[in-house]
Amino acid sequence: MDYREYILDHYRDPRNYGRLENPTVHVEDSNPLCGDQVSMDLLVEGDHVTAVRFQGRGCAISQAATSMLTEMVQGKSVQEVVRLGKDDILEALGIPISPARMKCAFLGLRVLHKSLVLAGLERPEHADEHDDGL
Repeated sequence: MDYREYILDHYRDPRNYGRLENPTVHVEDSNPLCGDQVSMDLLVEGDHVTAVRFQGRGCAISQAATSMLTEMVQGKSVQEVVRLGKDDILEALGIPISPARMKCAFLGLRVLHKSLVLAGLERPEHADEHDDGL
C-alpha cells in the first residue's frame, strides 16, 4: 500500500474513532480556515495513556493524521507522548504536505497537546512550541 492509499485508509476507516466513557481529559478544536474539527478523549493511568479516542470531520489529511496519531499515543508513556511533534506527523503521512495543508495535518497534534496541558501533564510552554499559530 502506498502512502496515499494509507492516508485514504485511515480517512475511510479511522482508528480509535469514538468517545471514551470517563476520559481523564476531553478537548475539542478546529481549523476555522477550512472547517476541520477534532475532539479527543484521553485516559491516563499512572504515567501511561491507556486509551485514546477521537471524533472529527474534515479533509482526509486532518482526519487521517489524527487517526495515525492515536495509534502513536495508545499505550505510550506520557513522556513519550509529550515528545511527539510535527516531524512525527509528517513522517507518518509519508507524503509532502503543502503549506496550506499543514494546519490540517497538525490539528490532531494541537488537540493532543492541549489535552495534556489541561490534564496537568505538560507545561503550556511546550505545547506552544507545536502550535505555531495553528
